[in-house]
Amino acid sequence: MPAEIAVIVGVGSGLSASLARAAAKSGMKVALAARQVEKLTDLAKETGAKTYACDVAAEGQAESLMTKVETDLGIPHLVVFNAGYRTRGPFLDLDPKEVEKTLLVSAYGGFLTGQAAAKRMAPRGSGAIFFTGASASVKAYAQSAPFAMAKFALRGLAQSMARELQPKGIHIAHFVIDGGIFSERYPKEEKAADKWLDPDAIAQTYMDTYRQQRSAWSTEIELRPWVKISSSKDPRATARGRRCRPRFHRPSSCSWQNPCA
Repeated sequence: MPAEIAVIVGVGSGLSASLARAAAKSGMKVALAARQVEKLTDLAKETGAKTYACDVAAEGQAESLMTKVETDLGIPHLVVFNAGYRTRGPFLDLDPKEVEKTLLVSAYGGFLTGQAAAKRMAPRGSGAIFFTGASASVKAYAQSAPFAMAKFALRGLAQSMARELQPKGIHIAHFVIDGGIFSERYPKEEKAADKWLDPDAIAQTYMDTYRQQRSAWSTEIELRPWVKISSSKDPRATARGRRCRPRFHRPSSCSWQNPCA
């Protein structure tokens, strides 16, 4: 039986790299897409992946990416949209051009990628399109309006696509990554204590979701570490944590460093 094909869009060194490794480990052929493909050399060699230059915010490039993948490997079985850009700051000081770029990359790019993938999957009657969200997908923070706008939009896109495309056999899922993802710049003892989301564990959740039987497809999954993370630089964090109410009823003073989850 031919190997399944996974396309990871918006590849860097964190979660997207873990997704590529997990897909390759499961026996899938992997395509990696990023604006700067030269940074993907080592990961491509490790996973046996093909690399493609793609700016998801530029109209036509997502379509071109899927055409190239289809020619080189075949019609994708799994497409993961992991691209993102953000600007932040006081609302009154935000640069409209930077806000526009945030929306174009993080939301409009998801639409273009999802549409290009779905056009190829629909005639076959199978496939999966996954979107990487964030805490900002469900709760907006002060001085982060552009990112919240983009992530709310991406979540809405996924919900609409799921209702329309899942009856056609295309599994749509949105993942709320509600917390910081571990990277090598953090102390290793913090990884051992599971204070941060492990990118390999997140990637495994994506793969487990991809393998779900269609009678019980998940359309949204929230992922967060089992412990609260407080900022050691902010003495008010602990006090805020004590005041936080149960999940889904969080005061506006909560921050990403102390998600009260």
